Amino acid sequence: RAEIDSHTKHLKVSHLRLSDAGDYTCRWDGSPTVTISLHVIELTISSEGHCLPDESLVLTLNSSLSLPDLKITLFNSHGDTVRPELSPHKSHRSYIMELKELKARDSGTWKCHVHSASPFINQNISFDVKVLGFQTPAFKREYATVDGTITLSWHLNFQQITWRKAFTGHLNWKQTQSASTQELLGFKVTEQGEKHETIKSSHFQLELPESKTQSAIEVKLPRIHVNYSGHYQCQLAYNGRYVQSTIELLVMEASANPVGPLLRGTEMILTCQVLSSLPPNAYLRWERVNGTVKDIKESKQHEGKVEVTISAAGLWNCHLIEGNDIKISLKYLVEEAPTWMSYVVTGASIAGSVLLFGLACLCIIHGVRWQRRRQRAKRMAQARQHLLENKTCQCEQ
Repeated sequence: RAEIDSHTKHLKVSHLRLSDAGDYTCRWDGSPTVTISLHVIELTISSEGHCLPDESLVLTLNSSLSLPDLKITLFNSHGDTVRPELSPHKSHRSYIMELKELKARDSGTWKCHVHSASPFINQNISFDVKVLGFQTPAFKREYATVDGTITLSWHLNFQQITWRKAFTGHLNWKQTQSASTQELLGFKVTEQGEKHETIKSSHFQLELPESKTQSAIEVKLPRIHVNYSGHYQCQLAYNGRYVQSTIELLVMEASANPVGPLLRGTEMILTCQVLSSLPPNAYLRWERVNGTVKDIKESKQHEGKVEVTISAAGLWNCHLIEGNDIKISLKYLVEEAPTWMSYVVTGASIAGSVLLFGLACLCIIHGVRWQRRRQRAKRMAQARQHLLENKTCQCEQ
C-alpha cells in the first residue's frame, strides 16, 4: 500500500487505515530530517447508510490519535447545512453525531467538512444516505364511479437512490369503518433491484397493468363495485421495520326508483351515494343539465347520500364536491316512456282493478252460497232430530 516516487521522493500510502496515523520521518543524505504528523480520520455510518423514513442514522468520526477540537459541518444531498445532534459523550478520539427523522427526500450524497487550525485539517468526507420510501404522499384520496376503471399507483424510490438491499411488501385493503384487512398483493425486490409481484386475493377483480413502471406498485380495478370503497395500504418492510402509504378510494353510484323510463304523470326518485365517509368539507349535489336553481339538490356536508324527486325526463349530473372543487361527476339519463306504454300501463291498471273487483264479487257470491248451504244443512239436521223424537214418543204410548 506504500510506495516512494524515485524522482520526487514522495511517499504515497493508499487505502489509508486508522493504524497508518502517526509521525513519519524522512532522512536523506545531506538533507535535514523532516517529520510529518499524519492524522487519519474515519467516518462510519450506522446501517451502511440505509434506513426507512423517520428513522435515525449515527455518524462516528474516529481517529487513532487524539483529535484536536474540530469544527464539523454537515451538508445534505441538497447542499443545505445540517446541524446534527451530538452525543453527550465525546472522547478525544471520536465524535458521535445523530441524524434524526430522516425523510425519503434526504437520500443522496452527503458531505462532512472537517476543519482544524492547528494542526491544519481541511477535509471533505462524502457518504451516502439512502432512505427507502415512497415518492407519493403518505395519504391521498382517489375518486371513481361504479363500473368504471381505475389504476392505483405507489411510486417507490429504490431505483432512484440505488438501493442495494432486498426488501418485501404487500398491499392490503380494508373498508373505512372495518378493523379487518384483506391482502390483495404481495411483492419483493431483490438486491439487484428486480421486482416480483403476486396477486393474493381471488375475490377482488384485480389486474396488474401491462405497461407498468418497474419502480412502482400498480394495481388496476377494471370493473369497480361500490363495495370497493375503502383504504388501500401499500407497506414496505425492511429489517423488521415498515413504512406505508395509503390511498382512500371513494366510489360513487347513482340509481333510480322505479327503474326504467319515466311514465307521464308519475314521479321517480334519483339517489346518489358514496358508501365511505366523506371528508368534512365534501358533499354531493344533484343538478339537471340546462335546468334551473330549483333543479339542484345538495346533501349536507359529510353526508354520503342525496335524493331528488323528479316528474320530468332529462339528463342529470351528480357531483362530488370537496371545498370548491368538483372531484368526480356521474351522469344519469332519465328517459320518458312512450305514449303507448302509458296507455298500456293505464289499461293494465284498469284491467287489474276490474279483475280485482270481479274476484271480490266472486268471493262474495261464493261466500253467500256457502253460508246458505250451511244454514240449509243445519235446518235439515234439526228436522231429522225432531222426527226421531216424535217416533220415540208414539212407541211409548
